[in-house]
Amino acid sequence: MNLEFFIARRLLKSNSSGFSDPIIRIAIIAVAIGLAVMIIALAILTGFQQEIRNKVIGFGGHIQISHFDANISFESSPIDHDPELKRSLAGIPGVRHVQVFANKPGIIRTDDAIQGIVLKGVGADFDWSFFGERIVNGDILNLSDSLISSGILLSQKTASLLKLKPGDDIRMYFIIDDLIRARRFSIQGIYETGLQEFDEMFAYCDIQHIQRLNAWRADQIAGFEILVNDFSYLDQIALQVYSLIPYHLYAQTIKELYPQIFDWLQLQDMNVVIVLALMILVAVITMISALLIIILERTNTIGILKAMGYENWNIRKVFLIVAANIAIKGMLWGNFFGLALALTQKYTGIITLSQESYYVSVVPIEINFVYLSLLNTGTLIISVLVLLVPSAIISAITPVKAIRYE
Repeated sequence: MNLEFFIARRLLKSNSSGFSDPIIRIAIIAVAIGLAVMIIALAILTGFQQEIRNKVIGFGGHIQISHFDANISFESSPIDHDPELKRSLAGIPGVRHVQVFANKPGIIRTDDAIQGIVLKGVGADFDWSFFGERIVNGDILNLSDSLISSGILLSQKTASLLKLKPGDDIRMYFIIDDLIRARRFSIQGIYETGLQEFDEMFAYCDIQHIQRLNAWRADQIAGFEILVNDFSYLDQIALQVYSLIPYHLYAQTIKELYPQIFDWLQLQDMNVVIVLALMILVAVITMISALLIIILERTNTIGILKAMGYENWNIRKVFLIVAANIAIKGMLWGNFFGLALALTQKYTGIITLSQESYYVSVVPIEINFVYLSLLNTGTLIISVLVLLVPSAIISAITPVKAIRYE
């Protein structure tokens, strides 16, 4: 057995009845609490960012392809629904799904109120997994390529403002070439995502309505939406998409379409950085205090080891091993309590939030084991490295004075 490890183990056992024992316990508790708080903070941030990001993506896909001259008015030039291009896009590694869409601004009018919205037309190829989980009343649209559906999907916000429910008929008005045209729809479902600005803006219908309103052919659309498997590869996939589409088409990622939202999400990282820094600082200060007390309590042992010819660095290694043992014990307890609390919230949703203020109804949790491993490794490395400085006090201890020290 390594001599430093043997001595460190003996010191830890003998400390059980010494003055440093409560200090060691406090250090373990401080490390455990600090790491648990860091785990929970990181899990909440990751969960919140993922939840908001997924909601935004649900309204526009990861990548949108449209005509190059498209503007921000939700009125765009049509492009051909090219099956060959669609198959090529779907064949890009990392692409999960490709679907068509078309937008048309309009106004819903009832006897008591009016509301401006963007009517988004989708086809039979639309992925309803996002909205299927957020339907609060009614059902999703049942679309086909042959028959046109009169159903419409409204948000809970819009339905509440206009006092509508599934089964009600509504009339929408559109301005086309300075003329007002109307369409009648039947409310088939009501959804709620918590993103108020998006909920108030979008309603969903059969894309064939948009094609007829715009006098487009049946094979003309506003563009394609692309869904990818892994958001971290979004930029690389977007480059492949851009190189594949014709010159008159333009591809934008969801980050480019809504930069203000993704910039805001990145700013949330600063809050977690501050929490991590404070928790590590508390743990480090406690560890330094514990190590200094252990060294002072074992001054006599240090003098004996030096008198026997033991080098300063070897003695420092003994006490660094003792400190690392304390840190590891604290980290084990911290991981246990941190993960226990995070998993409890993840699967029970016991802590709720105001959806109007935070865009989510419960505190979101996402445990990323890569981040968890980096957090544990970083905490251990930082804790041990900063203890190199207080352990240097061992070099100043002389054998004669140390042996006499009590």
